[in-house]
Amino acid sequence: MQNVAQGWLVLSVTNSVFLLGLTGAIAGLPVLVFSLVGGVTADRVNKRSFLILTQALAALLALILAILISLKIVTFWQIALIAGLSGLVLAFDAPVRQSFFAELVPKKDLSNAIAINSTVFNITRIIGPVLAAFAIAGLGMSSAFYLNSLSFLPAIIALYFIRGNFRPQHKPERTIISSLFQGAGYIWKNRRIRILIIHISFLSVFGMSGQILMPVFARDILHLGVRGLGHLMAFFGLGSLIGAIFMVLSSHFPRRERFVFIGGLVMSLSLILFALSQNTTLSCLLLIPAGWGFITQAVTIQSLLQNYAPDALRGRVMGFFTFTFMGMMPIGSFQAGLLAHLWGTPAAVVIGGIICLGASLYLLLNSRLLSGVVE
Repeated sequence: MQNVAQGWLVLSVTNSVFLLGLTGAIAGLPVLVFSLVGGVTADRVNKRSFLILTQALAALLALILAILISLKIVTFWQIALIAGLSGLVLAFDAPVRQSFFAELVPKKDLSNAIAINSTVFNITRIIGPVLAAFAIAGLGMSSAFYLNSLSFLPAIIALYFIRGNFRPQHKPERTIISSLFQGAGYIWKNRRIRILIIHISFLSVFGMSGQILMPVFARDILHLGVRGLGHLMAFFGLGSLIGAIFMVLSSHFPRRERFVFIGGLVMSLSLILFALSQNTTLSCLLLIPAGWGFITQAVTIQSLLQNYAPDALRGRVMGFFTFTFMGMMPIGSFQAGLLAHLWGTPAAVVIGGIICLGASLYLLLNSRLLSGVVE
């Protein structure tokens, strides 16, 4: 809800595509800077207690933005500041959360657990944008942020009732910097993990252009308004949900690395066609395979990394995953906003789609790299 509402809020306050992209960049910059430290932190803290703290901070930031909107004193720089602070919370929350799975389920069920979590997450990607659109239209802009703040309470309660010993298994003997370089060295030497990390960086920087610029497609190209934005995001979420369910059903498939380039091909071609479409029905339908391809790549790479990483380094490996997948989004947001400003929104998405298509074809055609991904 907040992602959709924040994009619409920025567009309403500034009427600037460039500032829309800049807001995404500001939100992602702390993840780029601090997610690697977050990965080291994940190997050193009680993950359950730490997640309760990050959820409480995220709820507080959403509440502050809602109050600013209610008081009619909200400005672009206030939105950008809160987006940046939310990104800082996420930089530590994401690697801790992702590595927490390995402490909750046996390793043989880890891929299935990740896929199930992704399914739940993508159900909210369908419901959230629609609720945000109707909340903004019916109750006002601030309602989406109030509801988001309230939604963290059940998550905090759920974390509280999870029982177990989640303290770090080994007392850290290295400094944070030394631990960080140890994780980086391991990733660089491990060919499978290195290839997956590089591929997810292309997905983050160039594959997210469509989502970042979706408010512009809804308002200026398809002329759908805020409710139409919710519908577009819901169709993308529907595709993501179908992809997540597919990953649950195929979580024990012996050659799951194939889904990385299959998902990349489907997503890239769908985004290119979406950018060129000016028909509302066709645009909505194209977002379904785009969402499927996006989540298929992300879930496959995340589950492979979780399985490949040793227990002592899992937090740091997932920190690098967060760094490339979420942390590099500011670069993607900035390049998308800049290209849209210079050459138009459809051109920005087409360029991103072509680059992702090239990366997927490179993986598909280079058998030597593929053999490096396979265990």
